[in-house]
Amino acid sequence: MNSLLFIEDDDQIRLALRLALEDEGYQVREAADGRTGLAAFHADEPDLVLLDLRLPDMSGFDVCRALRAMSIVPIVMVTAQTDTNDMVAGLEAGADDYVTKPVVPKELAARIRAHLRRVQLQGDPTVDSSSLTFGDVELRREQGIVLKAGRELSLTKTEFNLLCEFADHPNIVLSRDQLLERVWGYDYLGDSRLVDAHVRRLRVKIEDQADDPRLIVTVRGIGYRLMPV
Repeated sequence: MNSLLFIEDDDQIRLALRLALEDEGYQVREAADGRTGLAAFHADEPDLVLLDLRLPDMSGFDVCRALRAMSIVPIVMVTAQTDTNDMVAGLEAGADDYVTKPVVPKELAARIRAHLRRVQLQGDPTVDSSSLTFGDVELRREQGIVLKAGRELSLTKTEFNLLCEFADHPNIVLSRDQLLERVWGYDYLGDSRLVDAHVRRLRVKIEDQADDPRLIVTVRGIGYRLMPV
């Protein structure tokens, strides 16, 4: 049974979603503030974290960065419908995905399944185990690691899967909709901000100069393309 940690200060939201997710077969632990959530994570690392960005004791962004510094566990943030800036900032802080309030339990459960399925596929020995090199970046798929100039990079699972998708299609333009479908596994109805935020984070880690990318280049109006060098 997969375990989830839900960090949310609203008791009613926490209870409603816990019951809904338990009905879906998940084991759900709760925390009402950031410090309690980090302590619960340390005590027993879950398979996925649901994180509200508005917490009473510390910033949800700080909680996200703290979680990301210690783990590559998938993080799905919960944000208000109108908090566009919070959504982008949360992704930049290390979150893999987001849902907006009011949360639809069935939609949330589908997104959780997609994330956990990708985690399982990443460790599946039947998946292509080839090692690929582009520039000074080496992707060792079978080990789930990426090296730059011989130094191992710290990539989240989503960043790793995004890089694998680019590596599987060198010199081919991938639209944002294609990346949403292939990397996240479901339709975001054209919301490209998720892709753009993760591409920016990936560039910071693999490019020599993130502001002047040479590996993952932008094709204006369409998407992105990996340029092996």
